[in-house]
Amino acid sequence: MANLMHSARLLITDLASTILFLVVLLATKDLMLAVALGVGLGVVQIAWMKVRRQPIDTMQWLSIGLVVVSGVATMLTNDARFVMLKPSVIYCIVGAYMLKPGWLNRYLPPIAVQVVPDIAWIFGFVWAGLMFASAALNIALALTLDPVAWSAVMSIWGIASKIALFLIQYVIMRTIGVRRGRAAAAATTASAST
Repeated sequence: MANLMHSARLLITDLASTILFLVVLLATKDLMLAVALGVGLGVVQIAWMKVRRQPIDTMQWLSIGLVVVSGVATMLTNDARFVMLKPSVIYCIVGAYMLKPGWLNRYLPPIAVQVVPDIAWIFGFVWAGLMFASAALNIALALTLDPVAWSAVMSIWGIASKIALFLIQYVIMRTIGVRRGRAAAAATTASAST
């Protein structure tokens, strides 16, 4: 659970400027204000980390860089698609990382890694597929919806799809893990009695 909370905190920090952009856009319907505040937060985050001499991870640089570049492009052209397409880049980068076999093991309890490593391996690729599908969906929506509708749909999809996959993964891995654990216990008992 500590690994999950640590990972969630890092992800929220990395995506803070994007989250602020979406919240301000949904609340005010003012694209330029949302972009300006998102870019401003991104710059403040990097400056704060520099002042505190904290290491800035590659993903943080990438996230902040994408916010600043897409935000400035949106402000100069008054075209929201630059900001709206940014999540697709992030989804593709995260999806590519998730193609690395075994990446999911870091987030699983040791018993799951021991009992259902093959299922964890498969779900690592399923998560990558979700990221690539989300990137494609985002592109389609960014090119067809207005910024407010896009931000609402992608916010709902982003949360709902990940919660749904997490629950599906949990139920499947737990069910198979319990079944395998019982089979192993029965095999041990049978061996001991012979």
